[in-house]
Amino acid sequence: MKKTLTTLLMTGLTSVTLGSVLAAPGSAQLLENIGIGAGAGIITGTVVGDDAGLDDVINGGAAGAAVEVIGGETSSVAEDAAIGAATGAVVGTITNDDSFLENAIQGGAAGALINILGN
Repeated sequence: MKKTLTTLLMTGLTSVTLGSVLAAPGSAQLLENIGIGAGAGIITGTVVGDDAGLDDVINGGAAGAAVEVIGGETSSVAEDAAIGAATGAVVGTITNDDSFLENAIQGGAAGALINILGN
């Protein structure tokens, strides 16, 4: 419970920090996708047997940003899931020692969710 509350607090702080850094016209969708990705990272971090932590938030948030920047508005669910999976795998190897596959699953889930919620 304590770790979950800490994770949620860190998510909030990360969102506020990113909000102040990226606050520019047109960045609302980017911030929304980062938030969705971060939330997906927490959930998938718990589901795949990992304790949800800041690394999961970063992994999902990075996947969300990549889906917005690379995928754009015309990409399919499969394309966004692939973008998210690739980003999650790379960022996950930097932020933690979890398995490559778990990180790719987290990013892929974030990418698919962003596409589904965005359409």
